[in-house]
Amino acid sequence: MLGEIGAAFERGDVIPYLGPGVLRLPPEPEIPASAEELVVRLTAKATVPHKIRHNLTAAAQYIENFKHRKTLVAAMNEAFSMKAAPTMLHHWLASRPKLKLLVNAWYDDLPQQAFQERASWGLVQGVSQAEHFGEWAHYFRPDGSHVPGGKRILDGSGAKAPAEAPPETLQWETLLYEPLGSVAPNANYIISDSDYVEVLTEIDIQTPIPEAAQIIRKGRSFLFLGCRFATQIERSFARQIMKRSSDRHWAVIEGPLTKNESKFLQEQNILRIDAPLAEFVSGLTGLNVSIESPAFV
Repeated sequence: MLGEIGAAFERGDVIPYLGPGVLRLPPEPEIPASAEELVVRLTAKATVPHKIRHNLTAAAQYIENFKHRKTLVAAMNEAFSMKAAPTMLHHWLASRPKLKLLVNAWYDDLPQQAFQERASWGLVQGVSQAEHFGEWAHYFRPDGSHVPGGKRILDGSGAKAPAEAPPETLQWETLLYEPLGSVAPNANYIISDSDYVEVLTEIDIQTPIPEAAQIIRKGRSFLFLGCRFATQIERSFARQIMKRSSDRHWAVIEGPLTKNESKFLQEQNILRIDAPLAEFVSGLTGLNVSIESPAFV
């Protein structure tokens, strides 16, 4: 499928969807590359009951409830503020001239760093209702400045109408979408149980999905890299973000799948590529993505 995916990139028909697993590619930045690693970082900073110490969203909720939201945000900032360089994959994606949308479903800012190479792009990221009540996403320019607008408003009946994208954002050649938020530029995080409850309550009707992302995804195929679909949260976000797109997608997942993962891939018509991520990326990009590669020395 490498030829098919490569041709789709050339046409601008691919939307890469990056999960935390891409951080295991060289040079393997020293920031959490899984929910398991992240919850260890968070619970090292705050005492959490043993029964939820390995549950990321529950541990985050406990810290928020008993230590304050600011404590949770500070712990997230510390976990993702370590100096880290984008991987070769990030740079390769940033150099694709016809890339219209990139989804980064983790909290790092490596795609943002790589995107500084692009001429025209912008960022939209999910925000927590705990900190930005009534808002679902914030838009930012490449310099990190906030683009005003995008708030939900009341329609004539008193109901909340979907937020419209600020006009400026629809002119960007490429949109970087971070549905879970990010450490930069404003430390927005969807991380606790209550954060996810707020989003998942409305995600079926697409309210939290930015208008610009909904427009771009039409007719395009998603390529999932560094993602798993073992949890309901992972499946729900992927399902709703790719809604009304193409009917053909790909996911690079090495090794055995869970029953729920297999069912999800079949339901969403996602073709699974059973290969190590570094091997696939090397084949797709033509670059030597390996620990021994001189490019990472």
